[in-house]
Amino acid sequence: MKVAAMFGEGKAGLGDKPDPMPNEDFVLVKVHVVPMCTEYKAFKGGHTGDSFGHEAAGEVVEVAQPGQVKVGDRVVVQPQYACGRCPMCLIGEHIHCQNNRNVFAITGSSTGTATYAQYLLKQDWLLSPIPDDVSYEHAGMACCGLGPTFGAMQQMDVNSMDTVLITGLGPVGLGGVINARHRNARVIGVESQPYRANLAKELGAEVVLDPNDADILKKIMELTDGVGVDKAVDCSGSAQAHRLMVDALRRKGQGAFVGEGGEFPLAASRDMIRKGLVLRGNWHYNLGDYPKLMRVIKESKHLLDKFITHSFPMSEVQKAWELQITGNCGKVILYPWK
Repeated sequence: MKVAAMFGEGKAGLGDKPDPMPNEDFVLVKVHVVPMCTEYKAFKGGHTGDSFGHEAAGEVVEVAQPGQVKVGDRVVVQPQYACGRCPMCLIGEHIHCQNNRNVFAITGSSTGTATYAQYLLKQDWLLSPIPDDVSYEHAGMACCGLGPTFGAMQQMDVNSMDTVLITGLGPVGLGGVINARHRNARVIGVESQPYRANLAKELGAEVVLDPNDADILKKIMELTDGVGVDKAVDCSGSAQAHRLMVDALRRKGQGAFVGEGGEFPLAASRDMIRKGLVLRGNWHYNLGDYPKLMRVIKESKHLLDKFITHSFPMSEVQKAWELQITGNCGKVILYPWK
């Protein structure tokens, strides 16, 4: 099969690897759409390799035993290779499993964990069904496109009475705008990249502020009658954005850290006790909420068509990564069979 590969020094293309072999509850999925995420950072750094990606949408083409999916099923490929038996997995929080399974040891295959590929392997219970009236492209947004901020907003119970601050409007943050607007919340965005700031407004953000503005906190307070925002989600991973989020939250507000990155000083008394804040980390979403996320996808198709700004055949993965580095894009997808 063909896989995307980095050759170093800004060069990328396709490589050949053996087709994966299904075994036990690991099934073979033909990848139709690959939503691109942060892999471009490795490309920018001059890395090499041929095992990239963690999200996909595709079709079950081979099973080793009867199970929860059958050949022909259209599925969203959930991230990780969780055990399926621990307390976290049993309550739908598979992303926090500490007992990930060894795909290669179980299947005897040397490939199958990358999603920038024509085929992959995944346990049947981590393949979520795609409704007949949802495209592979839109369904693929159920991973990092919409998933992390959906999970955060589920935990915070974001609703139409809320003003939500979203810091960092890359693809994950842009997905947050869609999730918040689906809940009829008011959205204040923070982003310095002009293309993404404009796209956020097209997706429903009321205003997008520049994080480099020395008066940004003052402006957020003015937009909220001096009270602060009700809920906040950081998708940048920036220490500066983390601090802004905490400072901009109203008393008894809630914030979620989604973007991974820098550390920042957090004062237990000033920030947590006296303001009464609830701060949490969020990586994905509870699998029991997948039907609710699919409802967001069905009801936001017109916004998803704006959110997915570019698509490439996988043979042009170098162009796709070069585009992502510029920031002049929303969510980008690859087609492995083109």
